[in-house]
Amino acid sequence: MMASFGHGTRRHPRSRGRTWSRTGPDRATLGIIGVICAVAGFFVLGIILGPVAIVCGWLAMGRTWAGSRPATAVVALVLGAIDTLLAIIWLSGATTLGNGMLF
Repeated sequence: MMASFGHGTRRHPRSRGRTWSRTGPDRATLGIIGVICAVAGFFVLGIILGPVAIVCGWLAMGRTWAGSRPATAVVALVLGAIDTLLAIIWLSGATTLGNGMLF
């Protein structure tokens, strides 16, 4: 019974593009989630939603800077970075003089 030695079905168990688990969200969905978090972060909880948008944008880009990048991923990354920066500035109190008082 050694006729099929070395030529079993386990030679190529999966196709080349399907080597990861497909249970999570895909890149397009992550880009859209990142943009929504970044826009919402301008209004509420920017210190939390900004980094979430950055992570979603980074994962939507495929965790690399090379190659073609989806527009939603780049928008999520950039808006998330701006959102995080503005939240840090706002939390440090550098945007208001004297806690909002004029004099």
